[in-house]
Amino acid sequence: MKIIVPPIKSQGIKTKLVPHIAQCVPAGFCGTWIEPFMGTGAVAFNLAPRKALLCDSNPHLVRFYQSLADKSISAAIVQEYLEHEGALLLARGGQHYYDIRERFNRLADPLDFLFLNRAGFNGMMRFNRRGEFNIPFCRKPARFAQAYITKIVNQVRTVSQIIDVREFRFQCQDFEQTLQMAKPGDMIYCDPPYIGRHVDYFNSWTEHDERRLHALLAASPARFILSTWHHNCYRSNEYIDTLWKQFNIQRHAHFYHVGAKEENRNPMIEALVSNFPFAPHEHAGEAVQPALF
Repeated sequence: MKIIVPPIKSQGIKTKLVPHIAQCVPAGFCGTWIEPFMGTGAVAFNLAPRKALLCDSNPHLVRFYQSLADKSISAAIVQEYLEHEGALLLARGGQHYYDIRERFNRLADPLDFLFLNRAGFNGMMRFNRRGEFNIPFCRKPARFAQAYITKIVNQVRTVSQIIDVREFRFQCQDFEQTLQMAKPGDMIYCDPPYIGRHVDYFNSWTEHDERRLHALLAASPARFILSTWHHNCYRSNEYIDTLWKQFNIQRHAHFYHVGAKEENRNPMIEALVSNFPFAPHEHAGEAVQPALF
């Protein structure tokens, strides 16, 4: 099966888990698909529900996809921009990356956000306490070769086409606000920063946040699917037992390529948690083509 890869990258992107998440969605679902932690949008763009509320506290993620929705950014605009800035990067090297970073931290242009996201070190997304993007350059002045630009442009075009034919709404707001908007018949997909693992791409994530998320999901009239980490070869997620074990849990192996050193890039067992029974599948564990709901 072919998985749609969004133009924005981040740590922990769920492209490899999309088939498993799709299997969890009950047949005939026709409510609103709600994501309080939209991130790159990988899950929603692959599942392509008819109606979705996609939210995040990171305004730059939301602004980028809002720009695709209102057509102030298009595949053609992205191609022209990356060809221009890529040529300058090749001529000026890392200094041009840092000039773009400084400009983005002043003006928050979504095209500059895309540039930094694809030219920053290891595809990481990180902001300091002042909300400034602070990932260093990937040290590849020839980063935006024509083939790479074409790849990104195709990703923008594919996502734009999905947004055009679906009722997707993008909002920048706190996860609590988003969860309080859910109604019976809706489906919430939660992919919060992983507690005890790392700092979020925009905000920190604390035990208080994890417990508040648990309380809101437990009380929600909607169905939910939560992505979190279960364990790796070093330790287990203690919150699986203290908070989430009352719900249905599936486990799936997932390899993360995040980390400055190769020895820090290790397999992780992911948990999919839901407040409804997972549907049985004839070929358990096999990838299935995500349905367009």
